[in-house]
Amino acid sequence: MTTVGHLPEETSSFVGRRAELARLHTALTTHRMTTLIGPGGVGKTRLALRAARAAADRYEDGAWWADLSPLPDHGLLLPTVSDAVGLADHSLRMPVEALCEWLGDKRLLLVLDSAEHLLTPCSHLLADLLTTSPGLTALVTSRRPLGTRGEHLVAVGPLPVDGAPDALQLFADRLRAADPRAGLDAPGDEAAAAEICRRLEGIPLAIELAVAGMGRCSVAQLADRIGSRFDDPGAGPGRGRPWSAAAGASAAGAPWSPGAPAPGGSAAPAASRLDLLADATARPRRHRTLRTAIGWSHELCTPLERLLWARLTPLRTDFDAAVAREVCAGGPLTGDDVDRALQGLVAQSVVQRDGDRYRMLDTLREYGRMWLAELGEARAAADRHAAGFLKLARRAHDGWTGPDQVSWYHKVADTHLDLCAALEHLLAHDVAAAQEMAGRVGFFWACCGHLSEARNYAQRALDAGPVDGPHRTRLHWVLGVAALLQGDFATAEKYGALCTAVALYDRDDEGMLGATYLSGLTRLMTGEPAAALEAAERVLRMADSVPEDSAHRLRCRLITVFALTALGRLPESEAAATALRRSCERTGEHWTRSYADYQLALIALLRGRPAASAAHARAMLAGKHRLRDSFGIALGLDLLAAAIAAQGAGERAARVYGTGHAYWRMVGHPQRGTPELGPIRETCEIQARAAVGDEEYQRAFERGQTDNAEVGLAEALRTDL
Repeated sequence: MTTVGHLPEETSSFVGRRAELARLHTALTTHRMTTLIGPGGVGKTRLALRAARAAADRYEDGAWWADLSPLPDHGLLLPTVSDAVGLADHSLRMPVEALCEWLGDKRLLLVLDSAEHLLTPCSHLLADLLTTSPGLTALVTSRRPLGTRGEHLVAVGPLPVDGAPDALQLFADRLRAADPRAGLDAPGDEAAAAEICRRLEGIPLAIELAVAGMGRCSVAQLADRIGSRFDDPGAGPGRGRPWSAAAGASAAGAPWSPGAPAPGGSAAPAASRLDLLADATARPRRHRTLRTAIGWSHELCTPLERLLWARLTPLRTDFDAAVAREVCAGGPLTGDDVDRALQGLVAQSVVQRDGDRYRMLDTLREYGRMWLAELGEARAAADRHAAGFLKLARRAHDGWTGPDQVSWYHKVADTHLDLCAALEHLLAHDVAAAQEMAGRVGFFWACCGHLSEARNYAQRALDAGPVDGPHRTRLHWVLGVAALLQGDFATAEKYGALCTAVALYDRDDEGMLGATYLSGLTRLMTGEPAAALEAAERVLRMADSVPEDSAHRLRCRLITVFALTALGRLPESEAAATALRRSCERTGEHWTRSYADYQLALIALLRGRPAASAAHARAMLAGKHRLRDSFGIALGLDLLAAAIAAQGAGERAARVYGTGHAYWRMVGHPQRGTPELGPIRETCEIQARAAVGDEEYQRAFERGQTDNAEVGLAEALRTDL
């Protein structure tokens, strides 16, 4: 991964902005915090992305991007920024404390995109980060200043339309992107396009929407339409009837605009939410220009496309067609209609497509939310969104043990904000569904590093109302696993006992296996391997109704492997780990399999086979990398370094140890492997130092520690010594 790899890809051409880029270059060089301010649709995000890409190489730790537009409030601000900079904290510290420590010795550029709805929280967060992290530079995009001390403002205006070709160039580029054969070659086309750009005041989003709305008309005809639209004071945004199943509307219908009575007799709000699209200092005409351009684009959509536009707005993250069907279908909008309407919105540039993924610009999402409210569908849309992501949580839970485990793992990680939004809605409106959902996604979140969210939602779900059966067991189990991974062994032991008692009462064999995994791992980490082994073997015999390939059964078998190793019964442990690995291979299970590889690596090292140990450790690391499990990677790197040191390659071992240390910092812990690894690690480190000398060892260690983590991991996975 290069430093630029932490930034989104640019999927369309970048036009103009030479002066702004020069100002930004100077600002980033001379100020620690710069905020790009300007109205919605003016191009702040693209400008920030281009500036960050150009500046990334000047920062030793690269440039990192956090998109804040999907966040409904400040609740997920810290987790979002932590995710963006690669921190998956497993400690019990306050999240802001962990983030400040993680960034404390780094030299990087942090970009916070779309901060206007989180001004005060972002201001406070950046004040803390800039105070504790002297090598940090912050670049923010917002419609308004944050007001943070030391903030340097760079205003972003529309593209120039007189005396510079930038707006016209954007028009031509987007025209060719839609149809490579198109151009401004016909007589009068260039003049007509220039007139369109002037009418739209050089606002990039307005120009892109206008080009997308051309259809089969010529540039000259588009200019006439734009002219009549903007010259007619009654032709404001939002004309056209919103779809209402009750009204049975099937066409655009009579004109309607915000401020007039809405169809069906309900009164619309006095001012559109799109009044927030511009800063108060923006010229009113420019404000109206963007509103009118979006409203005109809305009119060009079919009624079903408008309905889909509105119904997509609850989605917080990128989505695929299946998610769109799940969340948006209903009433007049069938699943097939969703597919057709989605392609129509892509053609109109309302939705952006990247491969099989889709996303909507926040400015256009705001318009859709306004329309959703006018339709009276806001609650129904939130219900569909929550129901859709509850189904996703069920499917992911069922698919944990199977060939699609990795893809489900990534899907849960990538839809984190939508899952949180669904949980918030269910906690308010359907407690039983919230309890089920929190239990089903909790282990995924714990493995992804979202330990605070896992504990928070599980506790809130338990507190929300009575819950019985497997859902209660899962919630207790999630709380215990998250506490265990944070090093809170007392809490983990408490919830392990609760899980055991509840599962016994409910006669829930799967729950018993899960409880034994939690209690057994806690006993292992607190130095009681014999007790862990006895409990695991007993429960595995009792729970004969649970299939062999059940996730809980596989994890319980893992406890026996860990315990046998800790007790020094290495031949038995090796045989059990090998059998467990084969079971995981048959089902496509990667998470447990990677820990079976970890145990095989440890056993091989203990039995004097360092080359075999290194091979197993690399297999473990490959699996953990697929699952984006930073904690597992840290464990594996420590073991691999020990195996390399035992082979006499001191400098290489030191570098891998350094990379491991970087991953331990990433999860907020000092080195914390299984207890039996500690003495081995110390012995192998002494061997590595003796092989190359203290100075060479320290240089290699620091190189591994300061390398990009992905680069260091790739180097560790090389097999040649």
